[in-house]
Amino acid sequence: MKQSTDTILMIEPVAFYFNAETATNNYFQQKPSESQEEIQAKALAEFNDMVKLLRDNGINVITIKDTLNPHTPDSIFPNNWISMHDDATVGLYPMYAENRRTERREDILEELEKNGFEISTIVDYSSAEEEEIFLEGTGSLILDRENRLAYVCLSDRSDEGLVIEFCEDFEYTPIIFTANQTVNGERLAIYHTNVMMCVADKYVVICLDTIDSKSERKMVIDTIKGSGKEIVKITEDQMHQFAGNMLQVNNGKETFLAMSKSAYDSLTDDQIAQIEKFDKILAPAIPTIETLGGGSVRCMMAEVFLPKE
Repeated sequence: MKQSTDTILMIEPVAFYFNAETATNNYFQQKPSESQEEIQAKALAEFNDMVKLLRDNGINVITIKDTLNPHTPDSIFPNNWISMHDDATVGLYPMYAENRRTERREDILEELEKNGFEISTIVDYSSAEEEEIFLEGTGSLILDRENRLAYVCLSDRSDEGLVIEFCEDFEYTPIIFTANQTVNGERLAIYHTNVMMCVADKYVVICLDTIDSKSERKMVIDTIKGSGKEIVKITEDQMHQFAGNMLQVNNGKETFLAMSKSAYDSLTDDQIAQIEKFDKILAPAIPTIETLGGGSVRCMMAEVFLPKE
């Protein structure tokens, strides 16, 4: 089983904007000073530049346009509601913000099938929303697909019981811990695991400083080392520039690590050299999407591991 895929699903924004419902516990979001029209225009340009960069490097990008109705300001981040697996299974996930729940669209699954991908089983956890229980896809779950490990930092958006249910259904071992960031002098839970760590085939980029418990930090380090992967440490300041929000992709011949320009600019020469031992770096500039959406490059890409029919 491969850790990275050569096919990515991305949702083209039509009304991207600051989402007040997600800002309650996403401390990466910043309120806008521009009009919704100006912000949408900038976000669309950033989206298109990122798609072009991926395609120019041989990565297959399937883009599907969002709809104006219902209004889904965060639809640009599809990895939170869907995961796709090489046994033709799709996972659908319960979302914390009510205005994100309509991002789950049946027509997107139909479009994937039109593109020749096989979907044989859908595992739908979305009914957990009725009980205020959430697990936001590969925002919550960082999957080491080769070693069947699921790393999760618990938060309002990542419920422990649902993590365990996912792991039973998909045959992963849960690696559960708590990760915090400093917000106005307080240590508060990080909303998604994918802003503090990224698992690639031969290495893991991770902000260990966010794991305040020494025993949990040791458990995570030991698990990563036991899986045979090298650790690339980032600081909490770098994490706040989205240096943890990265994704390894491939074009069938070589692998890449996708990250934002702000993440790249935060890295030291030594960290860049450590990554470039393994992968070429792709670093599109997406400042509007990052600052208003509170998510970065990884959040914008839903990995398509589905088999071709």
